[in-house]
Amino acid sequence: MSTELFNLKGKTALITGGTHGLGMAIATGLGKAGAKIVINDIFEDKLKSAKKEYAANGLDVSTYVFNVTNEAEVIQAVAKIEKEVGPIDILVNNAGIIKRVPILDMAVEDYKEVLDVDLVAPFIMAKHIVPGMIKRGGGKVINMCSMMSELGRNTVSAYAAAKGGLKMLTRSMATEWARFNIQSNGIGPGYFATTQTAPIRVDGHPFNEFIINRTPAGRWGDPTDLMGTAVFLASKASDFVNGQVVYVDGGILATIGKPSNEE
Repeated sequence: MSTELFNLKGKTALITGGTHGLGMAIATGLGKAGAKIVINDIFEDKLKSAKKEYAANGLDVSTYVFNVTNEAEVIQAVAKIEKEVGPIDILVNNAGIIKRVPILDMAVEDYKEVLDVDLVAPFIMAKHIVPGMIKRGGGKVINMCSMMSELGRNTVSAYAAAKGGLKMLTRSMATEWARFNIQSNGIGPGYFATTQTAPIRVDGHPFNEFIINRTPAGRWGDPTDLMGTAVFLASKASDFVNGQVVYVDGGILATIGKPSNEE
């Protein structure tokens, strides 16, 4: 009985931007739990490369090129996916961007671009996938939030604004759709060891030491650390969990931190 709660066999999951990093880890976790995996990107070559990487891990994923911020493309892609692969039971809004620029130096166009990808796109995706979930009697929406859904940080104003908004969008989704047996929740990753963070994770780098000291677990997260949370939120095990953000951060948000001389 307990393993059946987490079984995703027969389900189709769409992970936007699932070509690398945390999105790929989440997609892999859902695939290993039995779900059929669909990923998208705006670049065909990134999808081809990712498909090979998934295959090396024993997963045959379906790939589609479309822009999550373009409503017309989303409508067309969703129809194609549901015809060719199957009805989308699990939507993971993972695609996102960040621009590290101080507020006073940031162009309005760049600010809007971050909000468009990180906050408006999840709205567009859900708007055109959830009606099918309602007709079929249920579904799962998982939004990739962030510790910046709760905290500010220098140079990431647009990202933090978007992720804070995504937290509230998640709660609004839960409020409107819970009665249709649709669970809408978020995942808030902490600091993870990915190719993007590799340059700052070397021994002696100030930021590497800061994160290790700031994280009660005393380490960077491994992308595989997200798999269990993703499977939980995508499965029957979370059928009465709604409007929550699960922070997978090694305990950072639980503490004010420790003095540098404390063991």
